[in-house]
Amino acid sequence: MSLRQRPPAAAGSQYGANRSSQPPNPEEEAYNIIPIHNLIADHPSLRYPEVRAAAYALRAVGSLRKPPFGAWHEHMDLLDWLGLFFGFQSDNVRNQREHLVLHLANAQMRLQPPPDNIDTLDPGVLRRFRRKLLSNYSAWCSFLGRKSNVWIRDSAPDPRRELLYTGLYLLIWGESANLRFMPECISYIFHHMAMELNRILEDYIDENTGQPVLPSISGENAYLARVVKPIYETVHNEVERSKNGTAPHSAWRNYDDINEYFWSPRCFQKLKWPMDLGSNFFALSSKSKHVGKTGFVEQRSFWNLFRSFDRLWVMLILFLQAAIIVAWEGKEYPWQALESRYVQVRVLTVFFTWSALRLLQSLLDAGMQYSLISRETLWLGVRMVMKTVVAAGWIIVFAVFYARIWTQENNDGGWTSKGNARVVNFLEVALVFILPELLALALFIVPWIRNFLEEKNWRIFYLLSWWFQSRIFVGRGLREGLVDNIKYSSFWILVLATKFSFSYFLQIKPMVAPSKALLRIKNLEYEWHEFFDNSNRLAVGLLWLPVVLMYLMDLNIWYSIYSSFYGAVVGLFSHLGEIRNIQQLRLRFQFFASAIKFNLMPEEQLLHGRNMRNRFNDAIHRLKLRYGLGRPYKKLESNQVEATKFALIWNEIISIFREEDIINDHEVELLELPQNSWNVRVIRWPCLLLCNELLLALSQAKELVDAPDKWLWYKICKNEYRRCVVIEAYDSIKHLLLQIIKFDTEEHSIIKVLFQEIDHSLDIEKFTKTFKMTALPQIHLKLISLLKLLNEPKKDPNKVVNILQALYEIVIRNFFKDQRTSDQLREDGLAPRNLSSSTGLLFENAVELPDANNGTFYRQVRRLHTILTSRDSMNNIPKNLEARRRIAFFSNSLFMNMPHAPQVEKMMAFSVLTPYYNEEVLYSKEQLRTENEDGISILYYLQTIYDDEWNNFLERMKREGMKDKNDLWTTKLRDLRLWASFRGQTLTRTVRGMMYYYRALKMLAYLDSASEKDIEEGSHELGSVRRNNSIDGFNSERSPSSRSLSRASSSVSLLFKGHEYGTALMKYTYVVACQIYGSQKAKKDPHAEEILYLMEHNEALRVAYVDEVLKGRDEKEYYSVLVKYDQQLQKEVEIYRVKLPGPLKLGEGKPENQNHALIFTRGDAVQTIDMNQDNYFEEALKMRNLLEEYRTYYGIRKPTILGVREHIFTGSVSSLAWFMSAQETSFVTLGQRVLANPLKIRMHYGHPDVFDRFWFLTRGGISKASRVINISEDIFAGFNCTLRGGNVTHHEYIQVGKGRDVGLNQISMFEAKVASGNGEQVLSRDVYRLGHRLDFLRMLSFFYTTVGFFFNTMLVVLTVYAFLWGRLYLALSGVEGSALADKSSNNKALGTILNQQFIIQLGLFTALPMIVENSLEHGFLAAIWDFITMLLQLSSVFYTFSMGTRTHFFGRTILHGGAKYRATGRGFVVQHKSFAENYRLYARSHFVKAIELGLILTVYAAYSVIATDTFVYIAMTITSWFLVVSWIMAPFVFNPSGFDWLKTVDDFDDFMNWIWYRGGVFAKAEQSWEKWWNEEQDHLRTTGLWGKLLEIILDLRFFFFQYGIVYQLGIAANSTSIAVYLLSWIYVVVAVAISLTIAYARDKYAAKDHIYYRLVQFLVILLVIIVIVALLEFTHFKFVDLFTSLLAFVPTGWGLILIAQVFRPFLRRTSAWEAIISLARLYDIMFGVIVMAPVALLSWLPGFQSMQTRILFNEAFSRGLHISQIVTGKKSKV
Repeated sequence: MSLRQRPPAAAGSQYGANRSSQPPNPEEEAYNIIPIHNLIADHPSLRYPEVRAAAYALRAVGSLRKPPFGAWHEHMDLLDWLGLFFGFQSDNVRNQREHLVLHLANAQMRLQPPPDNIDTLDPGVLRRFRRKLLSNYSAWCSFLGRKSNVWIRDSAPDPRRELLYTGLYLLIWGESANLRFMPECISYIFHHMAMELNRILEDYIDENTGQPVLPSISGENAYLARVVKPIYETVHNEVERSKNGTAPHSAWRNYDDINEYFWSPRCFQKLKWPMDLGSNFFALSSKSKHVGKTGFVEQRSFWNLFRSFDRLWVMLILFLQAAIIVAWEGKEYPWQALESRYVQVRVLTVFFTWSALRLLQSLLDAGMQYSLISRETLWLGVRMVMKTVVAAGWIIVFAVFYARIWTQENNDGGWTSKGNARVVNFLEVALVFILPELLALALFIVPWIRNFLEEKNWRIFYLLSWWFQSRIFVGRGLREGLVDNIKYSSFWILVLATKFSFSYFLQIKPMVAPSKALLRIKNLEYEWHEFFDNSNRLAVGLLWLPVVLMYLMDLNIWYSIYSSFYGAVVGLFSHLGEIRNIQQLRLRFQFFASAIKFNLMPEEQLLHGRNMRNRFNDAIHRLKLRYGLGRPYKKLESNQVEATKFALIWNEIISIFREEDIINDHEVELLELPQNSWNVRVIRWPCLLLCNELLLALSQAKELVDAPDKWLWYKICKNEYRRCVVIEAYDSIKHLLLQIIKFDTEEHSIIKVLFQEIDHSLDIEKFTKTFKMTALPQIHLKLISLLKLLNEPKKDPNKVVNILQALYEIVIRNFFKDQRTSDQLREDGLAPRNLSSSTGLLFENAVELPDANNGTFYRQVRRLHTILTSRDSMNNIPKNLEARRRIAFFSNSLFMNMPHAPQVEKMMAFSVLTPYYNEEVLYSKEQLRTENEDGISILYYLQTIYDDEWNNFLERMKREGMKDKNDLWTTKLRDLRLWASFRGQTLTRTVRGMMYYYRALKMLAYLDSASEKDIEEGSHELGSVRRNNSIDGFNSERSPSSRSLSRASSSVSLLFKGHEYGTALMKYTYVVACQIYGSQKAKKDPHAEEILYLMEHNEALRVAYVDEVLKGRDEKEYYSVLVKYDQQLQKEVEIYRVKLPGPLKLGEGKPENQNHALIFTRGDAVQTIDMNQDNYFEEALKMRNLLEEYRTYYGIRKPTILGVREHIFTGSVSSLAWFMSAQETSFVTLGQRVLANPLKIRMHYGHPDVFDRFWFLTRGGISKASRVINISEDIFAGFNCTLRGGNVTHHEYIQVGKGRDVGLNQISMFEAKVASGNGEQVLSRDVYRLGHRLDFLRMLSFFYTTVGFFFNTMLVVLTVYAFLWGRLYLALSGVEGSALADKSSNNKALGTILNQQFIIQLGLFTALPMIVENSLEHGFLAAIWDFITMLLQLSSVFYTFSMGTRTHFFGRTILHGGAKYRATGRGFVVQHKSFAENYRLYARSHFVKAIELGLILTVYAAYSVIATDTFVYIAMTITSWFLVVSWIMAPFVFNPSGFDWLKTVDDFDDFMNWIWYRGGVFAKAEQSWEKWWNEEQDHLRTTGLWGKLLEIILDLRFFFFQYGIVYQLGIAANSTSIAVYLLSWIYVVVAVAISLTIAYARDKYAAKDHIYYRLVQFLVILLVIIVIVALLEFTHFKFVDLFTSLLAFVPTGWGLILIAQVFRPFLRRTSAWEAIISLARLYDIMFGVIVMAPVALLSWLPGFQSMQTRILFNEAFSRGLHISQIVTGKKSKV
C-alpha cells in the first residue's frame, strides 16, 4: 500500500464492509463517487491526500465578497460562491464540484516527481488544467481579435482565480444542455461572464447605484432562464421549421449555423450582453430581419461532389483529355506521340478545360451559397462575382493565345520559330494561371510554414488568403509534419502512377481504333428514324461512356489493392498474428511472465522521464522478449514474486473464461498456473504446455542409458517445459508417497530413505551410474495405476497397497544397478528391520488416504496424472474457438509495442459512455421459450450455435447446486437468462464487458501496492480457497456490491485490502444514458427492473436519464438525472437532477442522448461504446497502457482520439453474419490501420474509440446532432476533430468486441442507413471544408474512404447501366450490325471494363483487404480456404446485393433527401421473412432495377448481331446477368426456409392479399399496398425542383424501348419514318382506354348487375380479337409481334407511372389519379410474379431447401433445424 494513504480501517475489508460498520443515515446527502461533502467519512477514496487537497483548495473562499442573493454557510466553497452569484442550479454545482475535485486529485496523483507538500494542491496542476480547458476559448478570442477575459499572469500564480475560471467554465458547460453542441457559443457566454467575475474580484463599483458591481444575470436558476433558454428556444424554433427534417437544409438554421454566428465579431455588436432578445439572432428564418444561414448553405445536389472535391475531378478530367489526345495519334507509347509538335499543342487545350472547370466551380459556389450574402457579409458576394468574372476571363485569354498559335502555324505552313515563340507565350500565360497551385505545392513541401500562416491571426495573412478561401475558425493549420507528408505522398504517387498507366494502356488506347473506324463509316443504314445526320458520334459516345465511368472510379480499386498490401506490411511490423494457435503459444509462454511484467506491470518511476536512451533500451528488451534472444526471461522458479503476480493474472483470466462458460472445468485445470503446494522447486506451468514432455524425457533416458548425468540433464534442459515437468513430477511423487503413508510407520522411513538416496545420487551426478534407466517405464506405469486409483470416486485401500508393494518390488529389484541383499537393504533402511514382528505384508497397515473433501490434494493428484499420462499435443485445448482466439490475441499483444503501464494511482482516469434507448436488456423467460413457425426458440438456436458453451454452462450449474434441467426454469432462471443474454446483443452483455475495466483496475491496484509478503501469503491462501470451495473459487458470502452479473466475482478480490475499490472508483466510471428510464419506471416496464438489477450488481455503473415532470395541464419540465444503486440503503438513489431548458431531442436522438449524459462522465478520457459491444477482462488489463498514448506525439501532434481495434463477435451466427463480420473486420483493422498510418486521415466511425474528454467537451462534444444532415452522427466527431487540429491514431494491441447485424433485412437496413448518411455528408459543411482545407493527397485519402467509396460503388452500377443501354442502342439502331459485326470490335478496353466490373461484383473489391488481413492474422492457407468457403456459400451474391443497396440509397439521398434513422434490430435470424415483406423492402432498390436490366439483356439477345454467337453473348453479358440474378434472388437465398414449397405458396397468397387490401386511414404499409406505394414516394414530396427535373429525365429512358422495338416489328414493314413511332402510341392509348373501361364497368356493374360487367369484358375481348385478325390479314403484322410489343410497351407504362408520381401534387385532385394507382398495382403484381417465379421453381425442385439451409447456417444448426422438423412437438432441448 502506498505510504500516502491513511491506514485501512480493517485489513481485508472491502469498501462495502468499511461502510457497513456505520449505521446508514437516510438524511445523508447522496453522492456519486466521492463524498466530498463529508471529507472525514470512511470512504476508500478519501484516503488519498490529493482528494482532500483539491477539496480544501475549493474551500479557500477567504476574503471574497459574499453573494447577496442567498444565505452563505461556512462549509460552502468557490463553486457555491459562483453558483449564488451567477444563478447556477445547486445540482449542477454539486456535479461540477465532484468533477473538478476528482480531476485535480487525479492530475496531482500523476505528478512526477511528487510535490513536496502532498496536502496542498500543486499550482502547476491547476494551471495546466485551466490552459487545456480554456484553450479553445483563447483561440476563439485570438481569432476574433478580442482580449481574453482570463486575467492571470503565469509569473504570478493565483490558485483561487484559476479555480474560479475553470469552475465558471465547467458550470456554464454543465448547464448548457443542447448548447454544448455549439462550443463557440459557450465561449461567448464564458467571455462575458468571466468579465463580470473579474469586476467582482477587482471590487468594481456600479456607476448607477454606487454599490459593488453585481452580475447582470443573477438569482435562482437565472443562468438557465436568461442565457440558455433564449438560445435553446431559437434552436427549437428553427428545428420546428425543418418540418421533422423534411424541409430543405437551406431553409432553417441548424446547430452549426447558430454556432458559426459566433465566429464573426458581429455577435458582440448585435447580441450584446446581457443578451438583447430583440436581436435579429433570435428572429426566425421566416421573418424579414433574421440571421440566415451562417458560414455554409447545404444545398441538395450531385454537384456537391464536384464542389467539395474539385481538385480530384480536375486531375481526372485533365488526364483523360490529355490521354485521349495523345492516344489518338495511334503510337505505341505516349512519349512517341508527344514528340510531335501538333500533339503537344493539342494537349495545351487542357488549360481550356481547367479554366472552364474553375468557372463551373465559381458558378456553383455562387449558385449554392448566395443566401449567405447580407449587409454584414457583402465582401463574400464581391468575391463570388469576381471569381466568376476572372474564371471567365481566363477562358477568353487562353482562347486568344491558343488561336494565335494556330494562326501562326497556318500562316507559316508548319512550325517555325515564330510559332514556337507563340507556344512559349501560351505557356507563360499558363504559368501565371497555375501559380496558386505551384504556391500550394511549395507550402506542401514545407508544411510548417503553411500551418504557421494559417494559425496566426495577422490581418496581412488574412488579406493574402482572402481570394482563395473564406476566413473560418476551423480548418486552419491542418498540415502534417514532413515525415508523414513523405509517407502518404509516396503511397499516393505509387497509386496514381499505377492508375494512370493502366488507364492509358488498357482503357483509353484500345478504344481509339474502334472509335476511328466507327467515325469513318459513312451512310450508315439506321433501322429507325434518325433525328441527326451523321450521328455516329452518338454511337462513339455510348461506346466510350462505360469506359469513362470505369476510368473515373477505378482509382478506388487501386487504392484498395495498395492499402491492403501496405496495411499488411504495417501489421507485420506491428507484430500482428505472430501467435495464432496453441503451438505458437507454447513456444512463447515461457516469456509471458517477463512480457507481462514489462508491459502490464508499472516499472520503477524514472524521475527524468522516458528519454531516447530509455526508448532504445525498451526496443532492445522487446526484441529479446519476442524472440527469446539472450534468454531475457529468468528461470521463473516458484519462489519469485514476478511468477506469483503472473500466476494471479493468468489464473484470473482463466477463471473469467470459466465464468463466461467458454471453457469447462477440465480445461481450467489444464490452463491454470497452480499455486505451489507440494514443495515443487520449479514454476508449475499449465498442463497444456507440459503434455507429452515427461514421456519424451523418459524416452531420452532410455536411449541414453549409459550417458553421464550431465549429458542426459543437458538434453532434457534444452526444453524448458521438459526440465520443469521432470522436476515437478519427481517432487510431486515424493510428496504424494510421503503423504499417503502414515508418518510414524517403518514404510514412511523406507520411502524417505529411498528418496534421500536418489537425491544424493543426483547431487553427486551419479544418478545414471546408480540406477537403471530401463526400469523407469515400469515405475511410470505403476505410478499411473496408483494415481488412477486415487482419482476414483470410491477408493480401495487394498488395491493401493498392492500397487505400492509392486512399485517397491520394481524399485528394489530392478531400479538399482548394484543388487543388494536383504541384510544390506535392512541396513540401508530400505527394508523392514524386524520381519518377524511384522504383523503382515509391507504397506498393509501404513496407507492412510486423505479425506475425499481435501480438494487441494486430489486436484494435485489429477494434475500429476495428467502430466504422467498425456500423450497428445493438446493443440485443440481449449475446444472453444473464441477462447482460443482470445488467448492467442492477448498473448500476441504482450509482444507488441505499447507504452509502459503506470501504477493505477498514476494512470489517467477515464469513463465509458453508452447511449441506450429501448433495446433489449436481458432476455425474458417468454422470449427464450417462444418458438417460431419452425418450432425454433431463441434458446434452442443459441444451444445449437453455442453447443460447447451450453454444455459448460450446464456443468457449472450442476456444480452450483442444480439437480436437473427443470431447475433452469425455476431456481436457476436468472442464470439461464444471463447465459442467453451474454450471447445476444443486449445491454447486459455490454455492461458485463465494460465492468471488466473496474475488475481489472481493482486487481492491478492490488498488485501495484501489495508487498512481496502479501502476494506470497495471498497466493497460498487463494490456492487453498480456490481448491476447497470450488473450481473457480466463487465465494457466495461476499457482499453483493462486489459480485458481478454472473454471481462470480474475481477470486483475487478475496485478497484486497480495501483501498483498491477507492482507487478503481476514482479512475473509472461507467455511465449508461438510458434516455427513457424515467418513463420506463413509471410504466413498470420490465426493462427498468433489469436496468436496476444491472446497477445493483455493478458498483461503478451509473444511469443517466431524462425525467419529464408535469407542471400544470400542458406544461412539462425536463431534467437530466443521474442515479446509482446504494449498497447500504439497498435501493436506487438519485445523485444529481439538473434542469433542462426544454425537451432533450431537437436533432438526432443518439447524439442528444450522449450529450445530456456527458456532464456525468469523469476523467481525462471517455470511451464511446455502443449498445452492441462487448469487452474482455484480459483486454481491460491494457487500458492504462492505452491511455498513456495521449502523452506521445504522433507526427507533430499528440492524439485526441485513440482508435481501438474491434473484434466482430457475431460471425458464427450464420453465413451472412460471417460475410458481414469478415468485411467489417478488415475495415476496422486493416482499413483503419492504413488510414492512421501512413495516410493520417483516420476519422471516428462509431468504434470503441477513446476521446480526449476535455479537448472534446470544449469543442462541441463527441458527435454532432443537427437533424438529418448529421444522421451518421459518429463520423462528424472525426471530421470536427480533424478540422479543429486534432489527431486520430489507431492501436491494435487492445481490442473491444462488437456485434453486427446478422440477417439480410437487418444488414440491408444498416447499409441503407450508412449510405443515406453518406449521401447527407456530401451536402455537409464538414466534408466541403475538409475537401478544400486538406492538402491534395490527404484529400484523396479522405474522399476514397468516406463518401467516395459510396459514389464509386454507384459508378459501378451506372457502368453496368451505361454498358447495357449503349449496347441496346447499337443493336436496335442497326449500328452494331453495320459497323461492329466483326469480333475484333469486342476490343481490349471493353474486356477490361467487363473484367473490372465483375471483380467488383464478385466482392473481390471487398475481399482483397479481407484475404490480406486474414493471411496476416491466421495464415495464408487459412485465409484462402475461408475465401473459397465464402464463395461457395454465395458471398459474391451478397456483396453484389449490398452494392445495389448502397447505390440506391446513396443516390436517392443526394437527389431527393429522405435519409432517416433505421432501427435495424439486433435479434437472431431464425425467422422466415414473408415474400410481401421482402418485396416491400427491395422492390424499388433491387427488383425493379434487376427486371429493367434483365429486359435490356433479353431485348439485346433478340436483336443484336453479336448475340447470334452464343459464346460472345455470354462472355459480354455474364457479369450483368449475375447482377440481375443476385439482385432478384439474394433475399430468398439468405432467407431461412426460403425455398420451402408450402411457405412459398403461403407467401404468394399473403402477397396477393397485401396487394389488393385497400385499408383505411390508419392502415400501415405492412397491411396495405396502397399505403406502402404512397410511402415509397415520400422522397419526391420533399425534393426540390432540380430533383424532380432529374427524376423525370431519368424516367424518360423507359420510352426508349418503345422507340427502338416498334421499328423491328413486322407491322413497321422496315419503314424508318417517324410516323411509325407516333402511331405506336395508339397502342398505349387503346390499352389505357380498355383498362379504364373495364375499371369503370367493374365499379358500376360488378356488385349489382354482374351480367353487364361480364358483357363488357366479353365485348372488349371480342374487339381485341377482331383488331388482331384484321391486322394479320391487311398489314405486315406477325403473330409474334404480339409478344414482342409487350417488351416495347410495358416499360412505357412504367415510365408514365414514374413521371405521374413526380406530378402527384397536380394529378392527385384529378380522376386520372385513381387510374394511375390501378395501373401501378398491376405493375407491382407483374413484378411480384416475375420475382416469385424462380423462387417457386426452386422451391418445387427437390433438394434446394436443404442446400439453402446449409448455405445459410453452419452445419450444426442445419442438423438442428432438420431435427426440429422431424421430432413431433418440435420441442427445444430444455
